[in-house]
Amino acid sequence: MFRGLAVAALLAACSNQAAPLTSPTGAAAPSGPIPTTASAAPSTGSSTPAPAATQPSRGAWTRVEVADAAPDPREDHTWTVDGAGGTAWLFGGRDGGTVFDDLWTFDLGTDAWTRVDVAGDAPAARFGHEAAWVPGLGLVVFGGQAGSTFFDDLWLLTPDAGGAPGSWRLLPPGGGAPIARYGSCSGIGPDGRFWISHGFTSDGVRFADTLAYDFAAEAWSDQAPAADRPVERCLHACWWTSDGRLALYGGQTTGVPALGDLWFLTPGFGGAPTNTWSEAPGQAPDAAAAAGDPDRAGRAARGDLRVARGPARGP
Repeated sequence: MFRGLAVAALLAACSNQAAPLTSPTGAAAPSGPIPTTASAAPSTGSSTPAPAATQPSRGAWTRVEVADAAPDPREDHTWTVDGAGGTAWLFGGRDGGTVFDDLWTFDLGTDAWTRVDVAGDAPAARFGHEAAWVPGLGLVVFGGQAGSTFFDDLWLLTPDAGGAPGSWRLLPPGGGAPIARYGSCSGIGPDGRFWISHGFTSDGVRFADTLAYDFAAEAWSDQAPAADRPVERCLHACWWTSDGRLALYGGQTTGVPALGDLWFLTPGFGGAPTNTWSEAPGQAPDAAAAAGDPDRAGRAARGDLRVARGPARGP
């Protein structure tokens, strides 16, 4: 029997529904630092935009038929590709009122799913969380929501040298954990730190903050400039650019269900006071056209996997 899933962004709503904010429960963080090297100073970025890359021609979506076991259909999960680019890790998510805590790998070469069972403590079931692959360390998972509970915890899964999944570790929140949240965005910066920005929590509260976690110091630090910054939001996207800036796009905020602004955070050597946000000029994509997909809900219910393949980018 074949199963499928959809590699597509499923729009969810960070609604204004009031819910009590509760602290996530979990095991205490084991003592001792994680094996890594000290983080380098953040990149200063560039005041001059990098040359525009050659854009690929239009590609085509292909449904990937997967035999044997596969995850249940879901949304609000994370899909994280490892450093070698050969394996994607899926964690958590939800299907209506069912919230998942399962972990799967997908072999991008053989199109095969594998359920990963990890002994010991692990992140609680959640959706709307963030995940990233940290070179030399492994998979990190942050935040998210389950029912009325919002999470502020940061977990690390370091695979063993032989390829076994290893074990989860709850990392210490040195410097003070971020406010618990859902629908944030994240990425590993050129300084090796795990950065998050914005998000949503109970009672309709959204954030405009930016924080970074240093794996050597095992501590969070505030990175939000005091001056101009993107409006409070959730369900947006962010990524690090080739010239060392954190890009942030879209999402939703109070009274605006779909934002179309693009911002860049240029890190400075002195942390938050020297970091700067700047809004990019230009025409934003048509959100209505991007959402105009009559089979979107059907694919979400079926659990399709579709891959867009096109010509390689030019130099």
